[in-house]
Amino acid sequence: MTPQENLPYADPKKSGLELLAPLRVLDLTTSIAGPYATQLLADLGATVLKVEKPGAGDDTRAWGPPFLQDVSLWYLSVNRNKHSLTLDVSQPEGREVLDGLLAQSDVLVLNMVPRVQRKLGLDYDNLKAAYPALIHASLTGFGLTGPRSDFPCYDLIAEGYAGIMDLTGELESAPQKVGTPAADLLAGQDLALAVLAAYIARGQHGRGTQIDISMQSSMTRFVSPRLLPYLGSGELPRRSGGKDSVIAIYQVFDTADDPLSLGLGNDRIWQRFWQAVGDPAFGARTEFSSNAHRRTHREAIVTRIAELLRAQPRAHWLALFAEHSIPAGPINRLDQVAQDPDLLDKGLLYRASASSGAIPQVGLGIGFDGSQHVHRKSPPALGEDTDDVLRGWLGYAGPRIDALRERGVI
Repeated sequence: MTPQENLPYADPKKSGLELLAPLRVLDLTTSIAGPYATQLLADLGATVLKVEKPGAGDDTRAWGPPFLQDVSLWYLSVNRNKHSLTLDVSQPEGREVLDGLLAQSDVLVLNMVPRVQRKLGLDYDNLKAAYPALIHASLTGFGLTGPRSDFPCYDLIAEGYAGIMDLTGELESAPQKVGTPAADLLAGQDLALAVLAAYIARGQHGRGTQIDISMQSSMTRFVSPRLLPYLGSGELPRRSGGKDSVIAIYQVFDTADDPLSLGLGNDRIWQRFWQAVGDPAFGARTEFSSNAHRRTHREAIVTRIAELLRAQPRAHWLALFAEHSIPAGPINRLDQVAQDPDLLDKGLLYRASASSGAIPQVGLGIGFDGSQHVHRKSPPALGEDTDDVLRGWLGYAGPRIDALRERGVI
C-alpha cells in the first residue's frame, strides 16, 4: 500500500479548466522547468503537445527510483494534461512533421541552449519569417545572451549562482540547496506568465514574441528581499537557519513534544503573543518596544520564549495562537502534508487513472469560480498520442504513419 491510496480520485464528472482552450503549445522541453511551465498552461486549459525523443522520451522518465508501475514519479509530477508525440526532429521527415505542427501552434517552448537551437534551426531568428505569429519561449540556465548562454544548467547550479544556497542552512553548516527544485519551478512559472502576457499582446497586434527565461535570473529575483537590503546598506546577510535575521522573532521553537514555527512580525502581534502566554509585562518592556530594539535583545527574548513553549505540547500552543491571531504552525513532514484534510478537501492532492494504473497528483491550487479542479488527462505514456496527433493535426493516413515509424522518425 502506498500513501496515494488515501487520496480522493479526480472527479470524472468535471472536465478541468478551459480558460486557455484556444491556445496550442508545442513543448520540446525536458526535465523539470520547461515541463512544469507547460503543465501550468495545460492546467489552465491549453492544448499542450509534448514532443519527445523516440525510444527514450523526456529525461525524467528515467529519474528514479522511486517508480510507480515502472513510471518515474518525477515525470508524473510535471506532465499532467498533455499529449505525447514521439518525433526525431533531426531527421528531414521529422522536421517536416514539426513544421506542420508549428504552422498550427501558438507557442513553441524550448529548453535548448542557443547553440543547439541554431543547430536544429529552431531559434527565433530562423522561425519568425515562416511563423510570424509564433510565440517563441526559451527557458535556459543563463538566458539567450551573455558569456554563459551556452552553459548547461540544472536547478542546483542556478541556486548556487543566485546566492540562495549561501543563505540556506545554519551559519555554522555548509551552504544548502532548497529542498525542492526551486529554480526549476520558479523559472517554469515565469515562462508560463510570460507566455500569457505575449498571448494577450498578440491578440492586440498579431505578432509573435521571443521570450527569454533564465533560471539564474528567476532565482536571483527570488532572493530580492535579501539582495536589495544588501545593495542599499552594504550589510551582508548570512545563513540563519530557521531564524530570520531581520524580524525578531521569526523562527522555530521546540515544545513539549513537536516543534512549531512562530512569527512575531509586528508590534501588535508581539503584544498579543505576550498577552496570550500570560506575561504581558515582559512584552511591554521598553527595551522591546520595536523590531529594531528586539533584534538587539534577540538572544534574551528567544531564551524566554523557548522556556515558555517547552512547558506544553504543540497542539496546545497552536490552538492558543490561533485564538489570538498569532502566526504559528507545525513543521510538517511530507507524510503529514499528504494527510492534511484541508488540502484533501480542496482537491489539491488527488489520484487519477492512467494507462499504467492509479497515480498521485498535486493540483494547481488556484481557484476559478469556486473550483480548483484541473484534471483533464493523466501524464501521457511515451508517444501515446502520436497517431492521433498525426491524423488529427496533420491529416496523415495510416500508411504514411507506418512508414515514419519504420524509419524511426516517430
